Amino acid sequence: MKTASKTLNAVKLVAAYVLLTMTLPVFSAEIEKITVNGMVCAFCAQGIEKTLAAMPETQAVYVNLKQRVVLVEPKLGQKLDIAKIRTGITDAGYDVVKTQTLTNTSLDAAKAEYKGKK
Repeated sequence: MKTASKTLNAVKLVAAYVLLTMTLPVFSAEIEKITVNGMVCAFCAQGIEKTLAAMPETQAVYVNLKQRVVLVEPKLGQKLDIAKIRTGITDAGYDVVKTQTLTNTSLDAAKAEYKGKK
């Protein structure tokens, strides 16, 4: 009976851990925020997103066309090369106005800042 009790306690502990980790926000080491001129349509935004998403160190890319902002999230344990990102954007025909590293945030939190802005 003690073995069954220990097994049940272990299962409860694992379940509690899983639930806890699923509810915590996922933070990346840094998110790169790039202000870009020249994006005028969804095709422009899609082209930038596709170019940056193809980089091996990139986890996710968010493009806000109205705000002219591109957010790039690195893969876990990876660091983004901002020079490579700038080159990818300028080679696609757009101007990089400003870059900023956002620390201790998630991509979702950074995206929320731009959703709903006009």
